[in-house]
Amino acid sequence: MKLVCTQSDLSTNLSLTNRAVPSRPTHPVLANVLLQADAETNQVSLTAFDLSLGIRTSFTAEVWQSGAIAMPAKLLNDIVSRLPEGEITLDDEASTASDNLSATEGILVTLTPVSGCYQVRAMGAEEFPELPTIDSSQAIQLSAMAIIEGLRGTLLATSADETKQVLTGVHLTVKPDVLEFAATDGHRLAVVETTNETPDVIDNQIEVTIPARALRELEKMLTTSSASAEIVTVALEQGQIVFSWQHQRLTSRTLEGQYPNYRQLIPHQFQRELTLDRRQFVSALERIAVLADQKNNIVKVSIDAASQEITLSVESQDIGSGRESIPAQISGENIDIAFNIKYLMEGLKALPATEILMQLNQALTPVIFTPLGETKMTYLAMPVQLRN
Repeated sequence: MKLVCTQSDLSTNLSLTNRAVPSRPTHPVLANVLLQADAETNQVSLTAFDLSLGIRTSFTAEVWQSGAIAMPAKLLNDIVSRLPEGEITLDDEASTASDNLSATEGILVTLTPVSGCYQVRAMGAEEFPELPTIDSSQAIQLSAMAIIEGLRGTLLATSADETKQVLTGVHLTVKPDVLEFAATDGHRLAVVETTNETPDVIDNQIEVTIPARALRELEKMLTTSSASAEIVTVALEQGQIVFSWQHQRLTSRTLEGQYPNYRQLIPHQFQRELTLDRRQFVSALERIAVLADQKNNIVKVSIDAASQEITLSVESQDIGSGRESIPAQISGENIDIAFNIKYLMEGLKALPATEILMQLNQALTPVIFTPLGETKMTYLAMPVQLRN
């Protein structure tokens, strides 16, 4: 194998694939990135796979001789990211022909940048596991922008508790003209509806739960590339899902188990409604969060209909206390309610609007936050018990 590519192309694509390289690989070859070069198409592809999440990306290069090789991902990325801009030659011809390199020592790949020369030991491509393949005839097409919008609003609410594995993912429902994303960790719920502006006609509703880790990488890849205006092809089979667009592909296992019926958790009638400036609310929370007790992390929200304002307060015996008031349009009676300040801030930051609507009934019933605008998003936060 022999090729010439630019430092920026190789570095950018290595950074993308490195996200699928396990920190503690169960097999030595999984710590590698598979590099494949095709002289006919002048395409170089890089693949990383931890047996759950797989990322493949490709770019154009001058390929003199086709070939494939598995190279240590972290080491290669560390070297290439520090090299000066310009052309890099990758060559394993000289090393395989060398008499003083035994088969037990593996393959030696030579990287020749503008100045200098580096040699890295590699493994044969045949040892690298194949990415799952899915029948593309069953694939559907989704708008990349709709996927980004849905993930931005829901990933924050996924659970980190591996014992409730189905909650560690985002539940995606594909309807004929709507995509619905939902995530809950048992304390909060985020639901986003986006328009599915793709030409596909979907006969039946499709539902799947996808690990948050894979979707975080998908969001980064779609956002950082020029793919946000693209169409993403999604192929789904029992236990696997594949997203592909342009020269990139992400594959992930899906999560088994029945996802909770989250729609029944959302109240439809409310005794109290507030309209607030979202940025003002978030800024006040960020200031008083400095004084929140690290043990319970609680903020008290006092709603005062007479003065048309809400007062946020935190108290910590060890540190001190804080109090801020902000104006609001309030209908309904006064009430004191408390939240985990982290859950409240994360939800408010994800709402894509200047003004938000806060709806609630009693001090310990679900509280709903929605943006006043075009985006259909619902953020439900469960209040916590106030201690007297």
